[in-house]
Amino acid sequence: MRYQLIGVNHKSAPLEVRERLAIPESRLPDTCRDLTAHPGIEEGMIISTCNRVELVTHTTNGSADLRGFLHDHFNLTATELDAHLYEFHDKDAVRHLFRVASSLDSMVVGEAQILGQVKEAYATARAVGSVRGQLDQLFTRAFAVAKRVRTETAVGSSSVSIASVAVELAKKIFGTLQDKNVFLIGAGKMSELAARHLMAHGCASIFVANRTYDRAIGLAQKFNGQAIQFDDLYDNCDRADIVITSTGAPHAIFRREHGEQFLSRRKNRPMFFIDIAVPRDVSPEMAKLDGIFAYDIDDLQQAASSHAADRRKEAEIAESIIASEVERFEARLNTLDVVPTIVSLQDHLETIRQAEIDRVRGRMGPLTPDQEMAVEALTRGIINKVMHTPITTLKTAARDAEATTVIDVVRRLFNLRDRKTESSEANQKKEAGTPN
Repeated sequence: MRYQLIGVNHKSAPLEVRERLAIPESRLPDTCRDLTAHPGIEEGMIISTCNRVELVTHTTNGSADLRGFLHDHFNLTATELDAHLYEFHDKDAVRHLFRVASSLDSMVVGEAQILGQVKEAYATARAVGSVRGQLDQLFTRAFAVAKRVRTETAVGSSSVSIASVAVELAKKIFGTLQDKNVFLIGAGKMSELAARHLMAHGCASIFVANRTYDRAIGLAQKFNGQAIQFDDLYDNCDRADIVITSTGAPHAIFRREHGEQFLSRRKNRPMFFIDIAVPRDVSPEMAKLDGIFAYDIDDLQQAASSHAADRRKEAEIAESIIASEVERFEARLNTLDVVPTIVSLQDHLETIRQAEIDRVRGRMGPLTPDQEMAVEALTRGIINKVMHTPITTLKTAARDAEATTVIDVVRRLFNLRDRKTESSEANQKKEAGTPN
């Protein structure tokens, strides 16, 4: 294994830090390309959500300076960033990724959105060619593990999610959600899910604003709502009791002066803002106004923590599944590691067998078909017996930590050469005009 993962999440870094690392969807392909161009990285992809930013890589020599990449790409110093970073290698990186995909590392354990977000990140990286063989195997297995966890445990059976937590908070503020109006700003999946929960609990109507007006129309139609041009946002926002905002804006789009205007037009009737954007859409100063209730993604985490005990037992079962899947994945990779050596050994001994038959054929004279078959059977039998012990040893060692040592010993004993090296040397001889 040469997997390496580094990142921050809602547990390791405050929202202020995660805001500075957030990567807009439009910039993700170029950032993936930049990552794989970084020294020592063969493949790489980036998971960027409101709660985490993680770089997942397959490296050339087992380790690359991912911290340096983060410092340079986001213009952050080690003092600003490093205390919030976690970093995993090999099995630990695999385990962490399996936990993320299975929603065991989420703000709300068992929520379903993270798996879709990881799949989208994977699709983006594959599209630009930064995920190929090794990471492709890893993520394909991660998705299968997530499916197994969801099938074999009840970790995702509860209705608790960021969306349902938002509904609970709204009920505490308004008492009832009957006849309340909802304004969606941004047409993301998380905000749509929150709106769906709110509408199911009695909210009356919905407005949608998005920088791409066609997307606003499409989402509004799902709720029989009304699309609003983004330029008209501030003139219409006070029509809503509950505002769910999740844009990709680099700075807050709602500031204190906006809140003051809204309250004045609403004659001080309260407004509830659910800000699930990173960076935040709602300035903290706005929440200081009487009548404005604003919750960001970290506030929702605290509200959701009360539900953690209900899922702890199922999460423990899921953790045991992941532990076994990590071992299976490592064993499979180790088995794949010995395959080239087994193939090389078979090719090497078959070449010797054919060469020896050709060498003595002239002295044996003409052979009948039956004699030819007898020679083939005899020589193949000898080769199979010679290969049996090293191949069995390689396959057994593939399941243990000693696999690399055994592979090296077998290659040295039989003078097996790496195919890439042989090909490179052959090309060099060809270019130099030297016969092979």
